[in-house]
Amino acid sequence: MKRATLIMIGALLVFVQTAPAGTVEGDFGFYRPAPAGKDATAVADNVILLIGDGMGLNQVAAAQFAAVGPEGRLSMQTLPVTGLVETWSADRLITDSAASGTALATGRKTNNGMISTLPDSSEPPTIFEAAERAGMATGLVVTSTITHATPAVFAAHHPDRDEERAIALDIAVSGVDVLFGGGLGHWLPEPDGDREDGRDLIVELVERGYTAVNDRDMMFSLTELPVVGLFQDGPLTESDPGEPSIAEMTRTAIDLLSAHENGFFLMVEGSQIDWEGHGNDEDELVRRLLLFDMAVAEAVAFARASGNTLVLVTADHETGGLTITAGERDGSAMEADFSTGDHTAGLVPVYAGGPGAYEFSGVFDNTMIPVKIARLLGLSEFGMKTARSPARERR
Repeated sequence: MKRATLIMIGALLVFVQTAPAGTVEGDFGFYRPAPAGKDATAVADNVILLIGDGMGLNQVAAAQFAAVGPEGRLSMQTLPVTGLVETWSADRLITDSAASGTALATGRKTNNGMISTLPDSSEPPTIFEAAERAGMATGLVVTSTITHATPAVFAAHHPDRDEERAIALDIAVSGVDVLFGGGLGHWLPEPDGDREDGRDLIVELVERGYTAVNDRDMMFSLTELPVVGLFQDGPLTESDPGEPSIAEMTRTAIDLLSAHENGFFLMVEGSQIDWEGHGNDEDELVRRLLLFDMAVAEAVAFARASGNTLVLVTADHETGGLTITAGERDGSAMEADFSTGDHTAGLVPVYAGGPGAYEFSGVFDNTMIPVKIARLLGLSEFGMKTARSPARERR
């Protein structure tokens, strides 16, 4: 990252703090850090799990130094409890998002490439399925396609993460109440989409009672569950003004889900932090991470107001082997190197605030995250084998 860029950041931090997402590469003035506040201590009724795909400790540090300097804090860093998470998969020391996501969704290790399906082809119940059986509302907010590996593991079961059109069939009957992200093409028949089976899954969702929207303004008009908003044929750009930002999607999802009388479980993914790690693009990685942290700020603000919401921020794995190699004391002239264009086996952080946050301190395996969440929510049946519902047999 060049000195001139960082000097510009400092000059613009206040002046453009209300600028929309999707600013010029290297300009992080859109980012608005949240102040630290008192942590909630009541019994957990809701959980907001935010996953920065590919977000290791140095990715967080790079974003912190670029936006607020070494003495400032990102919103995720204001959460009072910090831990470290192991990410290896059943067949590899270095995981992919499907296997690590399966661990976060089911508490079970699986092979790389598998979506909440184990090497023996069994399908363990997900934490979303357990929450739905308990009467909770559920939601997925992502910047990738909604059928991509991380969101898929919470709402689908499939042996191959690349079969996104098949995964869409699972998600369509999953009962998830909020579906926000990209990937509309996988839900529509040819020629409007890429489905070869002739099915229009959006129409099928509407027939099941969903309200469907496809742009930012329409999303803001939503008033009740269930809803589906797929804002691009592929992944979101995080720069198109017609798209909602990840923070706006998160705030809207919380507004809708929090009206549900039995509590809610929301998963939010900053999907493309990982993609910039693969591309070894430091400036874009920092931009994507700061956009994600603005979604964290929405979750933290709600949790501190509600007093009964657990907020967890973690990652599925680290991407790029990022190392910060130089920089001035004020955070300017920062330089960083990548050691790979792929994932690594590095530990990733977990930041926690709200009821039961202390459970997430120390060093532990990623499979323990849903186990701990289930215990805090009182989901006693999580992890138990259950018969598949008639709806899920139709995939």
